[in-house]
Amino acid sequence: MLTEACRQAVRWQEETHTPLFVSVNLAARQVREPGLVDDVARILADTGWPAHALQLELTESALMGSTEEPLDALRALAAMGVRIAIDDFGTGYSNLAYLRTLPVHALKLAGPFVTRPFAAADPDTDGEEAYDEVDLEVLALLIELAHTLGLSVTAEVVETSVQLERLRKLGCDTGQGWYFSRAVPAPAVPDLLRGPVGPPWSAS
Repeated sequence: MLTEACRQAVRWQEETHTPLFVSVNLAARQVREPGLVDDVARILADTGWPAHALQLELTESALMGSTEEPLDALRALAAMGVRIAIDDFGTGYSNLAYLRTLPVHALKLAGPFVTRPFAAADPDTDGEEAYDEVDLEVLALLIELAHTLGLSVTAEVVETSVQLERLRKLGCDTGQGWYFSRAVPAPAVPDLLRGPVGPPWSAS
C-alpha cells in the first residue's frame, strides 16, 4: 500500500506540478515489525518519492502504548525526514508529558473537536456566529498546545466554510474533510488539485 501511494503521488505531482505530501496510516503492529525502517527507505528509493513529503500516521493509543523498540523505529524514520503524525488525537488517553518526548511532527484533531463547537449552527445561515464557546475554547487550547510543542495541527472532518474560517482564525495549519472533497478515484485527483478549494455544493 505504501509503495502504491508513493508511486501514485509521483504521478500526480509530475502531471500537475503541484507540491504534495502523502499520508499513509500505520497500524500499531506494523510499527513493531522488524525491518520497518528499511522497508520505508527502500520504497522511497524505488519510487523516487522524497522522505520529507511522506507522512506516516498512527493512532494516539498506538503511540502512547509503544515501547522503546518501536519508538526507536519512529525516531529513525523521523531522522530520514519522514513526518510522523498522531491520528484522531483526543480519542485516547494522552500523557502530555510523554507526548513531548515522541518523534512526532503533527497532531490530527479528532472529528468531535471540530464538529461539536458548531453542532448548534443554523443551517439557514451556514452556521454564522452559531457555535459553542466552551468547545471552541477547548479547540483553541489544543491548537495552542500543539504549537507550543512545535507540532503542526490538522483538523479532521472539516465540512463547511464556517468551520474552515474559524479554524484559520484559531491558527490551525491544515484541514481535511468533505468540504475539500469526498473520496475520488486516483485518476480524478489531478483535476481536483487544479480546481478551487471546496466542493460545488458548498458554493453560494
